[in-house]
Amino acid sequence: MANTASSSRTSQPALTDLFTPKLITVLREGYHLRDLRADVLAGLTVAIVALPLSMAIAIASGAAPERGLFTAAIGGFLISALGGSRFQIGGPAAAFTVIVAGTIARHGLDGLMLATIMAGLILLLMGALRLGSYIKFIPYPVTVGFISGIAIILFVGQIHDLLGLTTAGGEPPDILPKLAVLAGAIGTANPAAMAIAALSIGVILGLRYWRPHWPGILIAVVVASLAAALLNLPVETIGTRFGGIPSTLPVPTLPPISIEKIQAVLPDAVSFALLGAIESLLSAMVADGMTGRRHRSNMELVAQGIANIGSALFGGICATGTVARTATNVRSGARSPLAGMFHSVFIVLFMLVAAPLASYIPLAALAGVLVVVAWNMAERQAFAILVRTSIGDAIVLLATFGLTIFRGLTEGIVVGFALGALLFIHRMAQSANVEAHVPPVPEDRADDAGAARRAYDPAIATDPDVAVYRITGAFFFGAAATVGSILDRIADQHRAFVIDFSAVPFIDSTAANTIEGVARTAGRHGVLLLVSGTTPAVRKALTSHGVAAPKVLFERNVEEAIATAHRELARRNPPVPA
Repeated sequence: MANTASSSRTSQPALTDLFTPKLITVLREGYHLRDLRADVLAGLTVAIVALPLSMAIAIASGAAPERGLFTAAIGGFLISALGGSRFQIGGPAAAFTVIVAGTIARHGLDGLMLATIMAGLILLLMGALRLGSYIKFIPYPVTVGFISGIAIILFVGQIHDLLGLTTAGGEPPDILPKLAVLAGAIGTANPAAMAIAALSIGVILGLRYWRPHWPGILIAVVVASLAAALLNLPVETIGTRFGGIPSTLPVPTLPPISIEKIQAVLPDAVSFALLGAIESLLSAMVADGMTGRRHRSNMELVAQGIANIGSALFGGICATGTVARTATNVRSGARSPLAGMFHSVFIVLFMLVAAPLASYIPLAALAGVLVVVAWNMAERQAFAILVRTSIGDAIVLLATFGLTIFRGLTEGIVVGFALGALLFIHRMAQSANVEAHVPPVPEDRADDAGAARRAYDPAIATDPDVAVYRITGAFFFGAAATVGSILDRIADQHRAFVIDFSAVPFIDSTAANTIEGVARTAGRHGVLLLVSGTTPAVRKALTSHGVAAPKVLFERNVEEAIATAHRELARRNPPVPA
């Protein structure tokens, strides 16, 4: 009893810890001054990377640059404080630019704020229902397809500022009309903007090669800003387009809410929640792979939900875990979620101190930053491998990729997931097989095993009474029709029939019902049916669908089933005395 009670006490905290923030776990384990120093330095490093990137992502999303900073400050702080990962860095993500821009174009900023709050509630519900564990079941070709599609759309979205184009009116959100508008404005290209963008890209790539540990994005933006200001170049800046950024956080406010507005933005909210869940858990898994730690996926979703609600209340956009900034956090020596919280605090301090300087940042420089981000996002090598190695994976990949670009992220993921599931079912169905079973005969039993050997191989027809067939692979609805038709043809050709399940890992209700049909066929023809080698789970599934005595006899293995078959046949048809 003592051991049982002890086991119960120790298992209960483990269950509770699934919804305990990692910050609490770290503080319980012990947190020291050296850990604090490491987290402060890591937070500062990540903030330096996040500062220009957050503004660039907000602008690419069709919002003002400060909204990206609000997201990094509020959303990032809540993700780190409440999340299930030690190293996750939250904030605005480049993957969201496409759907955020579309939401703003359709419903305005108020619609975006409402959709973000609703996405937060959906994420909270997903975490509470423990759906975080199922995100990993999204097929790899789907992930590669939608990330690569987003990279293409992100790049196209930077062409306007990259070339310094002047367009009449706003750009349409869909990619083909957008490209048509940009092509029509190509004559307005600004050489100075192109030079600034090229300088920004060149500095980032050059520092990545020669000084990989330096904050290349921030240095590139500073260099481009100095060049534009000192040379008095005619380029558009944050100041000329947006009038600068504020130096303080806004007062939290709720957007206008109505039933009609909720219904209108619900599809966008679902897209935000779905992409946020995928992006954040992928980022957490990257951190796990770099550190050997394990994140709590459901707690991470709960934190993402709270962070999105908080971000929207303070005027931010969608917040999620970010792969590049999380990896930077790990490489910078972070020890705990406090590093992510410090990153957000430093973002706020930068706003207080350096907000006036942001007005001088050229938009072409930020466009250059996002071009590099888009290039890094595109899964070029994985894309090529999937296209070359498997026709099925290539179809799933290209369908997801094309739909993400031309129809939308949600359609791309849903259709890609459906095609991936069909491909999985097809492959699993192909792995199921029915084969005549001829096992080896041990030497020490060769004399009395001749009959058994003949029984295992119905093809030689020396013993027409007993046939033994083995089902191999997963036996489920995708394979049930094929396997059932084979077994039905065999079930009336012998006096006894053994089906070996020793190579079947699982069985579903459709397959169990198929075996019940085979049993009925065998019964109508007076054929004795035996089943061998079932696991307890497989046997339970069979018996629950009527595959049980007296219609069917169960034995532990094929050898015992053969012996039972001969005994039963002898009992039913005793030899006639001479």
